[in-house]
Amino acid sequence: MRGLRVWAASAALFSVFALPAKAQVFNPVTKTLGNGLQVVVVENHRAPIVSHMVWYRVGAADETPGKSGIAHFLEHLMFKGTPDVPSGEFSKIVAKNGGRDNAFTSSDYTAYFQNIAADRLELVMKMEADRMRNLTLAEADVKSELEVVKEERRSRTDNDPGALLHERLEAALYLNHPYRRPIIGWPDELGRLTRDDALSYYKRWYAPNNAILVVAGDVDPAKVMDLAERYYGPLKPEDIPARFRAEEPPQVGARQVTLRDARVKQPSWSRLYLAPSYHSATDKTQPLALDVLSEVLSGGATSRLYKSLVVDQGLAASAGASYDGGALDATSFAFYASPRPGVPMDKLQAAMEAELARVRKDGISDDEVRRAKTRLKAEVVYARDSLHTATRVLGEALTTGQSVADVEDWPNRIAAITADQVNAAARAVLNDDASVTGLLLPAAQEVRK
Repeated sequence: MRGLRVWAASAALFSVFALPAKAQVFNPVTKTLGNGLQVVVVENHRAPIVSHMVWYRVGAADETPGKSGIAHFLEHLMFKGTPDVPSGEFSKIVAKNGGRDNAFTSSDYTAYFQNIAADRLELVMKMEADRMRNLTLAEADVKSELEVVKEERRSRTDNDPGALLHERLEAALYLNHPYRRPIIGWPDELGRLTRDDALSYYKRWYAPNNAILVVAGDVDPAKVMDLAERYYGPLKPEDIPARFRAEEPPQVGARQVTLRDARVKQPSWSRLYLAPSYHSATDKTQPLALDVLSEVLSGGATSRLYKSLVVDQGLAASAGASYDGGALDATSFAFYASPRPGVPMDKLQAAMEAELARVRKDGISDDEVRRAKTRLKAEVVYARDSLHTATRVLGEALTTGQSVADVEDWPNRIAAITADQVNAAARAVLNDDASVTGLLLPAAQEVRK
């Protein structure tokens, strides 16, 4: 699938830690070419394969008002060819050489990747560099692909009540910031996108000085740098506009979105709190503390929410929390739960709110923080094992205001987080006036008063 939502798995790495002092994660080699392209290389010789990934510092939140969906639409159109690689041939060539490719769009970035045998790296690098500056779009391709994207919206959002509710929750959480726009676009605006819209967006944002190349796998960093100079180095940089983001005003009241739909088989409760990201936080320890808080509340079968609501009280079929700090601007801390059959939604909501009140009042203990760090420790090992995790984590960090040093120093900074910091972050973020609650209900079900 070519990407629609934020790739969430990379957040797992940004919850990784409790390693020895001065521990590092990927130990990458970095270089910036003369045209501004940043190149990051991670050696991993476990298998003779390579992950080649290009990230652009632009996403749905950078779209012109009224053109929602153009970032994701262009992602699709990037497979429609150049003078050297005709429409539809890019993925066929990758597949013929035993690899796979794909792409995805978020609010903050757009990324394209190929996983392939290490001796085919030059091939995919040449093709990716080619479409960075030489995209050609036939009108027929644009029209047909727009129908593909419209169908994607219908199948993945309009026909899924849970996705529809999440879309509305984000629109309600952000009062002014462009994160309130869905990445795939609002239906009416999506239907009006044109070839000129796509080319204008492409020419404005797709240039080497607005991109990051991350390569991980069975490679020699020096040889990768040589290839990058050969294929990306000649590309002309452009004057990239500033990323204008409307500021989010202070929030002064809780909101609720209720969606009733006959297609709902499993009702659910959810709540989003506006929260700082790694980049947007004034106190840079706060996002780290929120990562630990998320692990305490939702890190497996022994976590607070699962143990209380699912095991002890028997009210929920599932319950948890999540935090994704990998955003350029303010993000969210989310809670969710689904009731067991026969459990009224108001009873489940009261139980979840009691857990939130307990966190705010009594806090998280030193022992809970210690155990959360212990559980998270193993994830760094898995992150190092995976080629694709390295390219995704480093790319996400570098497109959302962080540095390679931030990623590499992550284990050391998380190890220093204390229970006091976790509790201070919880009290600051779990503020109902900066939240939106969602209820997903069958059409005939009413919320008991």
